[in-house]
Amino acid sequence: MPITFNANEIFQIAEQIERNGARFYRKAADSASDKETKQMFLEMADMEAGHLKTFEHMRRYLTYKEKAATVFDPDNEASIYLRTMADARGSEGKKSPTEELTGAESIEEILKIALSAEKDSVIYYFGLRSFVPPRAGRDKIEAIIAEEIKHITTLNKMLVSVQKG
Repeated sequence: MPITFNANEIFQIAEQIERNGARFYRKAADSASDKETKQMFLEMADMEAGHLKTFEHMRRYLTYKEKAATVFDPDNEASIYLRTMADARGSEGKKSPTEELTGAESIEEILKIALSAEKDSVIYYFGLRSFVPPRAGRDKIEAIIAEEIKHITTLNKMLVSVQKG
């Protein structure tokens, strides 16, 4: 029997990814050498926190059926797996973006790390979308993907601006 994740589980992953993203941007802000750069990263952390609130709100309004477990899991292994995947941004063996920061990176390097992490998140959500049946809230996963694509656009605009000097 294949394992299907319900919308509630997908939102739990999304929430953890957003928590991780906010932590990354706060750490980037701590290592920023100038006030303007620090402020930009703090704003990105705030955007991640806003996404977290959006996903928490969306999850709060799921129906009982959308929250129902899809498999028997007495040892809570699915939850442990989902948390691990969220922390790894869906990339096996890859360090989380926050762990990649040493404090010596340029703003351009930090933006590239952030952009890569955001792209990984979108790919992750696209992959997980197929596990969520339409009746269990696939449309809500589409909303998450749209939010992350907006975030990528914002980061890319910042990167282009930094590269132009």
